Amino acid sequence: MTSVRPKLKPDTPKAVTAWATRTGRSVWMRQDGTWSENVGEAAPFLGVEAEVRLAEAMGQEAVVTDPYFMEVTESGRIAGRETIRETIRATGPTFIFGEGI
Repeated sequence: MTSVRPKLKPDTPKAVTAWATRTGRSVWMRQDGTWSENVGEAAPFLGVEAEVRLAEAMGQEAVVTDPYFMEVTESGRIAGRETIRETIRATGPTFIFGEGI
């Protein structure tokens, strides 16, 4: 399963994000190639290394589903056109059912 997302230039810092196959939770690739549910641990990748990391993620269907690039700053903070969407993925829903105003 893949979704159409904006193409990022090679020199744009990007993180690899996906959903954990077992739980459906959002996950981000760390520098060592492992996955974290904490967006603060997302590693920024550039150029060929980013492409290699995304290819690695695509080969881990038992672990992650629908991996893709997310634009980040050089320090790994969420950035770019998808900032709102990715912030919601990172921090959870904007409305919790059952909670009053």
